[in-house]
Amino acid sequence: MPKPEPEFIESEELRQKALQVMRDARFPQLASIDGDQPRLRPVSPVRTDGFVVYVANLKSYGKTREIESNPKVELCYLDENHDQVRITGLAETLEDRSLLEEIWEENPLLRKYLGSIDNPELIVYRIVPSQVRYMKEWALQYEEVPFAQEPDAAPCT
Repeated sequence: MPKPEPEFIESEELRQKALQVMRDARFPQLASIDGDQPRLRPVSPVRTDGFVVYVANLKSYGKTREIESNPKVELCYLDENHDQVRITGLAETLEDRSLLEEIWEENPLLRKYLGSIDNPELIVYRIVPSQVRYMKEWALQYEEVPFAQEPDAAPCT
């Protein structure tokens, strides 16, 4: 089978396609490392600002220990057309109380299950990208997606 010709996509169009995949897929897979063993699980982002993704977690979950040991993670969004976006970055614990309050107010499930923003089990990770890649189904190669660090994406630990 011949390899398909790559489709050239302008930077802003590529960025918009990647953001659309993220909106359509909604629930990415999060990869972390447990010692020398990769671990993958679906997550429900509680907020997304461009390519900066916020994920709520409980301190008692395994990924808490994994991320504390190695904050390098990757998110993979896969839409119904099998287009995908991969965000490689660092997971940082969100310490900004005002941003945490915004996220808390925007997410009724957090409020329902955790009861209080001060629940000691609650952790929100901000995943700050170092690389964003997009691949159209059967393209067989990734394209680097241009992204800018938004001002609120400064380190939060």
